[in-house]
Amino acid sequence: MAYIVQKKGSPEIKDNSEVKKFLNSRGIDYEHWDTPASANSLLSKDTLNDAEKEELLGKLDNRFEELKSKFGYRTRDLVVLHPGVPGIKDMLAKFDKVHYHTDEEVRYIVDGSGIFGFSIKGEKFLVHVSRNDYISVPRNTNHWFYLDEKMRIKAVRYFQDMSGWVPNYVEETAAID
Repeated sequence: MAYIVQKKGSPEIKDNSEVKKFLNSRGIDYEHWDTPASANSLLSKDTLNDAEKEELLGKLDNRFEELKSKFGYRTRDLVVLHPGVPGIKDMLAKFDKVHYHTDEEVRYIVDGSGIFGFSIKGEKFLVHVSRNDYISVPRNTNHWFYLDEKMRIKAVRYFQDMSGWVPNYVEETAAID
């Protein structure tokens, strides 16, 4: 489950309902959805080939259908990151700087974990996401992302328009005080 880190030295917010309340009050959608047991054999693999990715996406289509009808998402894909991905450090370096997108950044974490950082109206905080966490970052919201020490994540990305997902960098540090 997700948890919130605000300022260094302040207590983390770990209660799921409090995490949701905290994020929702800042315009960030958050849910905790269990992945189906039928997906476990694919989720336990470190790497997935394209056919396995499509098979896993198929097992999660109930969420896609729900999000399509509710928010108009048109497409989705599955990103699988781990230390063996060629060029992973360069890939991740594109997202660990403060940026925003002109479309929502929507993720359903189906395995692994990572950290979203946010800077909203002068407030900075981190959201540590892990398996079963769904998060939707509103368009034009300053944020950043990096993998945690485990360096592994499988996440479904949902899109209305792929062109709106280009990062627009801002001059701000990606650190909380």
